[in-house]
Amino acid sequence: MQFFRKTNVDFIGNRKYGYIFSSSLIIAGLIALIIRGGPNWGIDFKGGISIKLSFHNATVEQLRASLGTIGLQTAEIKRSERRGSEGVKEEFIIRAEQRSGAKDIARTIIEQFEKDFGKNSFEVRSIETVGPKIGGELRRAAVLAVLVSLLLILIYISWRFEFRFGVGAIVPLFHDVLITLGLFAILNLEISLAVVAAFLTIVGYSLNDTIVVFDRIRENLKSRRRQKYDVVINESINETLSRTVITSLTTLIVVAVLFFFGGEVIHNFAFALLVGVTVGTYSSIFVASPILVEWERRLEKRSAKRGHSRAK
Repeated sequence: MQFFRKTNVDFIGNRKYGYIFSSSLIIAGLIALIIRGGPNWGIDFKGGISIKLSFHNATVEQLRASLGTIGLQTAEIKRSERRGSEGVKEEFIIRAEQRSGAKDIARTIIEQFEKDFGKNSFEVRSIETVGPKIGGELRRAAVLAVLVSLLLILIYISWRFEFRFGVGAIVPLFHDVLITLGLFAILNLEISLAVVAAFLTIVGYSLNDTIVVFDRIRENLKSRRRQKYDVVINESINETLSRTVITSLTTLIVVAVLFFFGGEVIHNFAFALLVGVTVGTYSSIFVASPILVEWERRLEKRSAKRGHSRAK
């Protein structure tokens, strides 16, 4: 199945517009990160408490008002629904930052809800606590996981193709993660373990898209040696464009459904995937392939300088 029969878009000739667009997004995200003092780490990384409650009849506004009476008005509240034999019940996940004695916070919250809503109006489903030390270790492990995965990808692609292809595959991955992280900073969205998992998923998805394009480039470079390097790359992108668009659209449809109908609990996770898949598709065309062209042009300039110096 082909979405486009035959295209002849000059992606390589217009790569400077891609550079400007990508640079603008990355710079805006970095500025937001600096202004906010870094990413908005969730309870998983900062340390805190997470309580899951099943209510018969309550709203987010009522719960926040109740928490405000004990000084937890800034606590995160996420709502979802659970269907069972008794019908639909509303579930709420309440997450608050670590204070002295996490268990005391949980007990204080439950006692306040019993006072405001009644003892039989809700059911405690689970209580989870994360200490600040564990949160710090998780934060370091999350960053290390992303960096190690990128390093291993660089080694593998350099071995499977060439070193320039490895660099061409890694730079877009940094690009995709930085843009997604920047948008999270701009919108002040929380980064949880699920979001870190989304970042790693973005890395894998973007790499897969890039490898498909690179594989076609490698084939065409062997069979079209008389053509210019940038012409071969541009033709290769156009030849794989239909596959890229179809794959991305089918993935985006699923992720969009998760984002709009999946509920608050996975909202940030779905948003990260939504942004990452879109940017990953764009970067495989406007970032990965142009790097190969720029690399080849620098090699040609060096060869020309050497030839000129020898002629002297």
